Amino acid sequence: MTQTRNLTQGKVSEIILSFFFPMLMANLLQQIYTFADTAIVGKGLGDNALAAVGNMSSLTFLIIGFSLGMANGFSIIIAHNYGAKDYAALRKAIASSIKLSAVITVILTAFGVVFLREIMVLMQTPDLILNESLSYGYIIFGGLVATIAYNVCSGILRALGDSRTPFISIMISTVVNIVLNCVFIFGLGTGVEGAAIATVISQAISAIVCYAKIRKIEIIRLSREDFRRDRKMNSELLRNGLPMACMNSITAVGCIVVQYFVNGLGVAYTSAYSACSRYLNLFMLPASTAGLTISSFTSQNYGAGEYARIKEGLHVCLKIAFVSYVVLGSVMAFFPEFLAGIMLNEKETIGIAVQFLPICGIMLFAVDFLFVFRSCVQGMGYPFIPMCSGILEMVLRIAAVVLLIPNLEFRATAFAEVFAWSGALLMNFAAYKAMIGKKLGNDASIRKKRIRSV
Repeated sequence: MTQTRNLTQGKVSEIILSFFFPMLMANLLQQIYTFADTAIVGKGLGDNALAAVGNMSSLTFLIIGFSLGMANGFSIIIAHNYGAKDYAALRKAIASSIKLSAVITVILTAFGVVFLREIMVLMQTPDLILNESLSYGYIIFGGLVATIAYNVCSGILRALGDSRTPFISIMISTVVNIVLNCVFIFGLGTGVEGAAIATVISQAISAIVCYAKIRKIEIIRLSREDFRRDRKMNSELLRNGLPMACMNSITAVGCIVVQYFVNGLGVAYTSAYSACSRYLNLFMLPASTAGLTISSFTSQNYGAGEYARIKEGLHVCLKIAFVSYVVLGSVMAFFPEFLAGIMLNEKETIGIAVQFLPICGIMLFAVDFLFVFRSCVQGMGYPFIPMCSGILEMVLRIAAVVLLIPNLEFRATAFAEVFAWSGALLMNFAAYKAMIGKKLGNDASIRKKRIRSV
């Protein structure tokens, strides 16, 4: 039991922060090695190679985001059972998650490898970078098993209140990734293939570290009985996992459409958009980590029936998101040229990136708060509202870029992000208010009935 952590007891702010910071460091390191990939590719191989790798980002998000959403959905059911102290169901949920994830891995790997070229062509990938994009993509999708294994194992650990082990695993894999990138690209001259191989190897290492920790946790020692087919458990896992997976993929479709229009503007715009996307992912990190934190916290407390603690935990995570916005949004708004110059070489591409970063920096609070409210709703076991908000994101992002790009050109991509974030935030905020109000109202009614009966 000492290898897991109960999030349903103790001071809420202390629990949230002690869970948040190790996970923040893990996610920060993960972004650092993604950032290092981009910087090493850009500086070592040039802006065209950077464009080739960046061109894969939206498609990677489509497929890997699907698996990540599925793993996060599974972890919520695991956390519910852990919070309710139903350890038999907990083991069954973990075993079923492993089996379902294996099936998903095969399907997504096959899809990514078989249809990669066709999708790249549909995205208007410039001929100048098409072959490099394909070389990078085939390796990433061929090694998808490593990424999914890490997502599943880290999701299990977070559901059990352990955010330290994922941090340790990512710390190790980040060092490995940066070293291998330098060896492959600068030492062996492998091109973008080297960056892809380094990513797959480092993900495999992080998965192994997390799996080693899982094997040591006594209450989840799995037996053959746990792996027996359980339709009810499979249905529950898929009911929660599929909507979250679809939400990520639906959002990614909107990003692919934006990438289509960006590619149509030329390679310089593709390079600039790649750099901007990396910064956006990096600067969203504290808020997205606050979202993962409130998801695990909410899941355990929802399973235990501690609804007031959920509300208190959400307020703590919103404060984290606000501080993140003030600091990082300001950097994007006031120092865009400095940021662009770190990854890009040409003055033209730097100038293009400068059009994007300040707009998103000013409105970064919308996506920061979205992460928190959406994850809280998911943690309460209501995945369909976030999925619907993903559809809304996609519609708003596509509509904005289609309508605005003729007049605003590249700046339209920034406004597309802002509109998508704002619409999804309003939907999840309304859903949270309705759901938490209902749960707290029910609790109050029960307490009144008990008082009257006494």
